[in-house]
Amino acid sequence: MIAHLKLKPEPVFQSLQEHSANVADLAKRFADIFDSGTLAYLAGWLHDKGKERDTFQNYILSTNGLAPKNDAKGSHEHAFIGGVIAQRQIPLRFPFLANIIMGHHRGLYDDDEVESMLKKGIPPEIKIGPLPIQPDFPQLKLDKEDMHHFVRMLFSCLVDADYLDTEHFMQPEQSALRGKSEDLPTLLDKLEAHLSNLKKSSTDNEVNRVRNYVQQLCRNKSNLPQGVFSMTVPTGGGKTLSSLLWAMRHAIHNGQSRVIIAIPYTSIITQTASTLKAILGVENVLEHHSEFNYDEIGDECLKERYRLATENWDYPVIVTTNVQLFESLFSNKPAACRKLHNIANSVIILDEAQTLPITFLRPIIDTLDTLSRIFHTSLLLTTASQPVFSGRIDGANPSVSFNGFQHRQVEELIPKDARLHDRLRRVRLIMDDHKSNYDEIAQRLQRYDKVLCIVNTRADARELYSRLPEEGRIHLSRMMCPAHVGETIGRIRNLLKEESGIPLRVVATQLIEAGVDIDFPVVFRQEAGLDSILQAAGRCNREGHLSMGETTVFSLGKEHPLPRGFISQGNEARLSMSHYDDLFSPQAMEDYFRQLYCRANTFDAKDMKGLLYMNNDGTWHPQLEEAARRFRLIDSATTPVIVNYKNSGKLVENLVRMGPNPSLMRQLGQYSVNIHQNDLKSLQSAGAIKEIVENIYFIPSESFYDSNVGLKTENHWLEESLII
Repeated sequence: MIAHLKLKPEPVFQSLQEHSANVADLAKRFADIFDSGTLAYLAGWLHDKGKERDTFQNYILSTNGLAPKNDAKGSHEHAFIGGVIAQRQIPLRFPFLANIIMGHHRGLYDDDEVESMLKKGIPPEIKIGPLPIQPDFPQLKLDKEDMHHFVRMLFSCLVDADYLDTEHFMQPEQSALRGKSEDLPTLLDKLEAHLSNLKKSSTDNEVNRVRNYVQQLCRNKSNLPQGVFSMTVPTGGGKTLSSLLWAMRHAIHNGQSRVIIAIPYTSIITQTASTLKAILGVENVLEHHSEFNYDEIGDECLKERYRLATENWDYPVIVTTNVQLFESLFSNKPAACRKLHNIANSVIILDEAQTLPITFLRPIIDTLDTLSRIFHTSLLLTTASQPVFSGRIDGANPSVSFNGFQHRQVEELIPKDARLHDRLRRVRLIMDDHKSNYDEIAQRLQRYDKVLCIVNTRADARELYSRLPEEGRIHLSRMMCPAHVGETIGRIRNLLKEESGIPLRVVATQLIEAGVDIDFPVVFRQEAGLDSILQAAGRCNREGHLSMGETTVFSLGKEHPLPRGFISQGNEARLSMSHYDDLFSPQAMEDYFRQLYCRANTFDAKDMKGLLYMNNDGTWHPQLEEAARRFRLIDSATTPVIVNYKNSGKLVENLVRMGPNPSLMRQLGQYSVNIHQNDLKSLQSAGAIKEIVENIYFIPSESFYDSNVGLKTENHWLEESLII
């Protein structure tokens, strides 16, 4: 029986028995990490059993020109057959194996679809013999919220094993490129050497003393058993490298395979990945997000290794987005789930943990809890403003409330008596309750030569920017494409270092707030939640060059109320807090998050509990495909449009000529801006926007993209067209 066939340099086939045995062995090795090797082995053994059917054997021969095409008549679908056999031969407490096997090409099914497919008959030529091994039910204490992740983990083991063995046979040269990175002990030596050199070259000031203190704490506490940890370090305390130091040492101590750093914003990812590549080597740090352009890697071999590693995350250090991490953990598709078994037995650093979306907080916390308890994954939550994830998390009413980390205490690495927020106090917060208008705030900004003003919306950023003197003003918002944003942040960093006498006044939205390494002596922040205010304050006197910087919180109440939704809820939570002399204190942050959570109408906006969790009576009807469709951390009613900036026009020409491909779309993502539907319709009605490929839009006119403020939807030409 043939499993795979290749024609060059001469026809050669891989037998079905060899492929099934290889996949079974490899899947077992992956699943042994979470004590489920025999189940994964059986899934691998049965996954291609359907290829024994005559129609499939005729199909594979005829499509490769080794048999007449007429012989390929009839259905050659094969995946469902192994699932039906699994359901018949394996005790009923393993019904999920059928779904895993049947979905190994197409993806996991909803429960009702599984039931329907199990009614299909098995072709008579399929030989149903005894199983090679008997399944052992894993000695795991699976709770009702764990089962759907357990199924996906087994699915991941099967899918990756299937892909890898097929690749090894069909594309051996490509297969040989995998697994060439250095191990964690070697990378730890590189990191320690870098930190030692930093310490020798740094000046002896309080900021550097705190950074050294945090690093030493991370060394001392890295030998703790696998679990859930937090690290609360104020901005400027060096948490990026210290958290990596802890994670590497912790992983080595506990026999874990890799470190995964999940970050909410691509602007921070690019910065973090660049730093880590410089220290550990570009060949050892996988940067995986939608805006990373592999074509910028000059070495063709390394480029191919990177591409392959994004498929299954078999790399020592991975820097990715929260979206990539969590949407993969809730996916049903083989390509997305393939990496999941490599998340098991790893250390995950969740950077800027306070940014986890409240409307998905329950399924996210439950998932992290499952990873820690069942799949030997350690978690480190890092931030300057630590949210509350333990104990009872109360929403707007009892039906919304849920338990945070239920089975493990979140252990803080930084002792309370360290009082880092005192030692790193570099900013004085000034709360201005006066309601102002744009002109008043613009006048206040002009009193300073170097000042950063952060506002809540693109419209506010544009209005304030337009009221500042042209010399030295800079605008930064998501009306600018990512390439433009990156260039502008680089320009700001350079101007901050210069003493030219020319003022530098930056008006930005929140995109500059978290993790962007800039340092202004004065910061203004429009009223918002306390976490946002403290993040903004982290851009002020960051390196401690001044005795004390100033961050002023202001209101634009004369112009308009705050936008409804999360921004106004955060501000209301801040205003409802008890009085604190020190808003930087951990006690203030805990109070703030309690106030924020109690305003939430849901922590599970897409009802993952209803779709995926086991019922209290032990019955389980998971809707794995529907849950994957609903679980989208970014569910915005906006449309990306490509703007005419730099060389985007040439890329669009390539798109029209060749059609979309992943590399080209990643490049075009650097020149895209997300706009609301009313703006899209206005641009379409005026003929300013073109649909160059299905659902891919381009604004060809340069007049709609300003080199200072980005996309202009109120272009005068557009207004005249609309009048006509």
